[in-house]
Amino acid sequence: MSDVQEGMAEQLPHVAVRRVSKSFRIPEQRVHTLKERALHPRRKTAYQTFQALRDISLAVQPGEFFGIAGRNGSGKSTLLKCMAGIYQFDGDIWVRGRLSTFIELGVGFNMDLAARDNVIMNGLMMGLSPREARRRYDSVIEFAELQDFKDLKLKNYSSGMQVRLAFSVAIQVDAEILLIDEVLAVGDASFQQKCFDVFNQMRDEGKTIVFVTHDMSALRRFCHRAVLLERGSMVHLGEPKDVTEQYLEINFGRDPEALERGEHAGDGDARVIEAWIENEQEQRTQVVPQGQRITLRVMVRFMVPVDDPQCSVYVHNEDQQAVLVASSWVRHERSGSYAPGETVMFSFSFDNVLAPGRYSPVINLAHRGSGLDVIDRYERGFSFLVSADVALGGVIDLPTEVSIERVGPGVTEGVEV
Repeated sequence: MSDVQEGMAEQLPHVAVRRVSKSFRIPEQRVHTLKERALHPRRKTAYQTFQALRDISLAVQPGEFFGIAGRNGSGKSTLLKCMAGIYQFDGDIWVRGRLSTFIELGVGFNMDLAARDNVIMNGLMMGLSPREARRRYDSVIEFAELQDFKDLKLKNYSSGMQVRLAFSVAIQVDAEILLIDEVLAVGDASFQQKCFDVFNQMRDEGKTIVFVTHDMSALRRFCHRAVLLERGSMVHLGEPKDVTEQYLEINFGRDPEALERGEHAGDGDARVIEAWIENEQEQRTQVVPQGQRITLRVMVRFMVPVDDPQCSVYVHNEDQQAVLVASSWVRHERSGSYAPGETVMFSFSFDNVLAPGRYSPVINLAHRGSGLDVIDRYERGFSFLVSADVALGGVIDLPTEVSIERVGPGVTEGVEV
């Protein structure tokens, strides 16, 4: 356990969830018009019950960046809305501290008013005094980069401009606890980075952040701990690395036997039967010197007819970062049609600029398309070691030319440099 987590464990949690469940009633037959209701006034509406959350218990410690992960429909946003007090639920939730929610940004905006009126009005709704809301107006507009549009009515704003304004208003509240949904994904890349910079600053200030996402790289980058939800139930609570691995296992549809082996996942229309690394002499090896050209070969056997499969390789370092990604689709969108029992070898050659260390390739074989319709995901099958005389500390070591030359007079006497 890290020093940060040990410090968290000694305090009372900022958010405590105990045996929380949430269900929704969904009508089986909807009445769409007044005529239907008038013709059938005594008709009873039948309902189905959808269980969105099942017996969730967890605690978020002060200063903790806590992630809630899961696929679409797993209950992530529902749990966050229960924490925010938006939904009624069965069970108990305690929140200790001032709360700010980034769940549905822009709720309460009046589209017929200009930015200034909306900023002040939203500040009042979030607990600021009128004087404080007016005082913070300039910093809100500056952060949102909307100085040239501050007198424009919000109905003439683009969706991105509205999100920037809403987020800028939300972060002005001096809250101890922040509940953040994935609504920020609608912003452009530069604004998302700006938001993440704010989150890092808030984390450094000891704010407690609960972050809903299905972006596993963001989960591992920011979170101290995380919980994985699937169909409203808790699957795993613990380290982001473990949550990420289990998320991938669920997302790629591993069966129990494959999960136990920890090697294959997918629909099984084909299987990676072997993968290895070759050096420049086309010899199999487990240790490859830096600077050589190497080849990663993947042997695949097809069980059923498959048209135009794509093979992708993700080379992970010891920190589980994908430092190299390659796909056959980039060069060969049409890879051919293959019959049951046929064996095919995919080869990926590249100059070895990887930093010294051990690497574990993950092979992803997919049907034609986005690459998400997985035939076989093969991992932990083998690893290889990159050797070098000097480790410079980078993720990769690109060949670099270095020169030194004098471009001016020497140090003038009496001047300190």
